[in-house]
Formats: sequence, structure tokens, C-alpha cells
Amino acid sequence: MPLSKPLGSLPLVFDGWRGRDLELEPRIIKGLGLDDHLNRLYQDESGHQLGIYVGYYKSQRAGIVIHSPKNCLPGAGWQPVTSGYTDLVQPDGKRAKVNMYEVRKGLDRQIVLYWYQSHGRVIASEYWAKIYMVLDAIRIHRTDAALVRVVTPFNENRAEARQRAATFAERILEPLESLVP
Repeated sequence: MPLSKPLGSLPLVFDGWRGRDLELEPRIIKGLGLDDHLNRLYQDESGHQLGIYVGYYKSQRAGIVIHSPKNCLPGAGWQPVTSGYTDLVQPDGKRAKVNMYEVRKGLDRQIVLYWYQSHGRVIASEYWAKIYMVLDAIRIHRTDAALVRVVTPFNENRAEARQRAATFAERILEPLESLVP
């Protein structure tokens, strides 16, 4: 299932944030088997930064499936400090549980939120994402899905960074829902 519009059509400027696209190496895109992706860095007027990555797969099959940040982050040298969940308020007012991690590499620390998005669902669990993929393949003959990851660095105020990431993630849910089928 193709996207309604390319992921790059997510607004570059909204709610006081200005974004710029970051390139992914072609070998990474090919290795992940992505059909479309967004890798963007946003900054607000006070200098806070947020990164967003969205990787979209038109069809998941053997060898081409969404890779969990639980595997990718440690592979890139980031070590988990804490892990858990947080709730985001969706555009319809319902709550969606997403993964929340604090990671560290040397002296650098980040808050990472991520979830799987497909067919109007926001899913935290890798297992449930796979279960829905199988059920949707049987029921509606679709295995398309996206991984959405929001990352913000922080130095001292962990709670502020968590709130910044959650607020940003809530604001992008609606535009993402209009792009990801």
C-alpha cells in the first residue's frame, strides 16, 4: 500500500519548531528495505532539538521487516538507562501507549519515544505490531506499517526532555496519520 503523500511532506515548520532534513546513506536505506523514510531534525527558538525518524514499509515479508530501536540503538553505541512507556493523547482524544527510553552514549543522554503505526493504530509493543501484521495480512491482505521514533537530547532536566518529546510526538500524530495509510 503506497503512502497518500511522501513522508517528506510532513511540515518543516509547526508549533514553533523548524526542521531540516538529514540524509540517510543509501546503503542504510537499502539494508533496511525502506519504501519511504523521513529523517529530520527540528529546533525551537530556545535551541532545544528533536529528531524524528519515520521508516515506512509498503509490504513486510521475510528479510524486510521493521527493525526495533531496542536492537538498533545499542548497535549504534547507545546504552539503555531506563525503559518504560508513556501515553500520548491522539487527535481523537484517546490515549496511545508508546515506548519511552532514556539512553546514554558517553556523556550524551537522550529521551527516545517510539511506536509502530499502521491502519490507524499506534502500537508500542513489537509483539503486538507483528500480531496485527499477520492478522491484517489474512484479513485485508496488507502488511504495510511505519516505525516512528522521536529523540531529544538533554543535559540535566530529564522531566523537561520527556515532556518536550511527548508534546512534539502528540503534535505530529495527526499529520502522520494523514500520510501513513
